Amino acid sequence: MRLFISLALVGLSTQPVWSSPSDRATSDVRPYVLEYAPLVWLHSQETYMPSDIQQQLDHTRPNVNWTTIEGVQSPLTLNNLDTLNSMGNTSVYLTSLEGIEADPEPAWFRGIKPDSDGRTVDGTASIIIIVDRGNGTVDAFYFYFYAFNKGGQVLGMEFGDHIGDWEHNMIRFVNGKPKEMWYSQHASGQAFTYAAVEKKDKRPYVYSARGTHANYAIPGKHDHTIPGFNLPAGFLMDYTDRGVLWDPVLNAYLYTYDQTAGFRAVNSDPVAWLDFNGRWGDDQPRNEREIFGEAKNVAGPNGPKFKKLDRQQVCPSKPCVVLPFRTFSVKTS
Repeated sequence: MRLFISLALVGLSTQPVWSSPSDRATSDVRPYVLEYAPLVWLHSQETYMPSDIQQQLDHTRPNVNWTTIEGVQSPLTLNNLDTLNSMGNTSVYLTSLEGIEADPEPAWFRGIKPDSDGRTVDGTASIIIIVDRGNGTVDAFYFYFYAFNKGGQVLGMEFGDHIGDWEHNMIRFVNGKPKEMWYSQHASGQAFTYAAVEKKDKRPYVYSARGTHANYAIPGKHDHTIPGFNLPAGFLMDYTDRGVLWDPVLNAYLYTYDQTAGFRAVNSDPVAWLDFNGRWGDDQPRNEREIFGEAKNVAGPNGPKFKKLDRQQVCPSKPCVVLPFRTFSVKTS
């Protein structure tokens, strides 16, 4: 195994920097988890790029019921974020200092645009969680973090904005071979056979929707009025294309997970933050006019531990339809 390049050795940075995905293989990270890792096409007009996970803590304060929690460790880091569980547990919201309606909009909302190599320089915006299910089955979760989610427009009203945004893919491997793949889309998503998805060599392409970052298997227009469907027209539209190519693996934290041992860092990556039970953005009162159950501003999301890492099938819920093609879709969760 080749060692990673770490400027931390000279006190300049603690971001994991890798020259290629294969550099990260260890006994806990089978080479195929990295060899088949997704590549993400960000939209050509995307404003809200992948964001450094620690930066979210730097620009927020933990609140419960819109009141700042006293006695929080300072600075709040990925190594101590879980201490907030004793100060409000699931009621804790990492609340932005400027507010979701700040004008001008805070620069940190916009994240880090990947460079020509697909790397988010000076920022870690992705994690890989490996779940060994036994009997040759391994689930690899590829999570992507964005500081801000920009919702869509319906009937002249903007809806669904929130601070903090976690999206993911999951690939199920059987005896080292990729079998199925999950694409998260808002509260639902779609599953496909690995053979069906578009790839660059072994690595599947993921199309991230402009603003919302929902993950799709194809570029174009996507209506998500009905969760789990992907139609070319409708009321709630997402848009994807080949804009900027992001390689999340190049700056990713790596973990294993099982229900008994919980999360474990593969290298020296921070791990305590994965046990945080609160939300990754502001809380929002539900007193605004709603469309399809959502208002202009909505509460921030839960983190990766709440994404059903112990799921039985590639989909997080049943029934689970795994499509052998990607040009048309049906309900998958």
